[in-house]
Amino acid sequence: MPNFAANLNFLFTEVPFLDRFAAAAKAGFTAVEYLFPYEYPEQELATRLKQSGLTQALINMPAGDWAGGERGLTCLPDRSVEFRAGIDTAIRYAQTLDCSRVHLVAGLKPADADPAAYDAAYLENLRYAAERLAPHGITALIEPINQRDVPGFYLRDTTQALAAIEQVGRENLRLQFDIYHAQVSEGDLATRITNAIDKIGHFQIGNPPGRHEPDNGEINYPYLFGLIDRLGYDGWIGCEYTPAGATADGLSWGRAYGLK
Repeated sequence: MPNFAANLNFLFTEVPFLDRFAAAAKAGFTAVEYLFPYEYPEQELATRLKQSGLTQALINMPAGDWAGGERGLTCLPDRSVEFRAGIDTAIRYAQTLDCSRVHLVAGLKPADADPAAYDAAYLENLRYAAERLAPHGITALIEPINQRDVPGFYLRDTTQALAAIEQVGRENLRLQFDIYHAQVSEGDLATRITNAIDKIGHFQIGNPPGRHEPDNGEINYPYLFGLIDRLGYDGWIGCEYTPAGATADGLSWGRAYGLK
């Protein structure tokens, strides 16, 4: 049966962020994820996890000036020092939160940029991060994001991501397969998941066109959840969708999987 993690930047936004841990647990989730933990002391977050009996499924590494429009550092040729410092910060938080997955947010590539310079920086930073994270038992994840939602995002689709994983050649570098982004960018979801399953370290879900609940859109999620089970995946599936209404009102899709 799928194991679902509530993304606290998307779900339970009816309450303040630190109260969302308890709300997620009350709804039947056993794990959470969110974009960035760095606004809060790591021990405060660890306490919230423990109080609610939750696992931290995933965190992102620091990704530059997010509020200012930046979307990661990994591909940026002139930001390697900041990238490496961010890896150190992510390791500290991941250890305190007992989190075994860190997403290396790729970043934006300007239309007039030198592709070779960005490709080289991306691969070099992936190698560095995977090697730094490995001794701590942490998996490095890379996630393609569709160009409609984030124009100019460097990592555009699963084909590009899998090629990078192959080039880097580190066992703890894996694909973060966001089914919403893959549907918008590529489609053919069942085949893509089946062919990539050995390289997938995390899933996320949302249903186009509105990025809403799994039962509110064009994707047949019950079929995909069954497929993912049959393929033997036993990791987390992050619920990174925008509720169409109040979070709790839209959780009926998850009752078959233990949610309330």
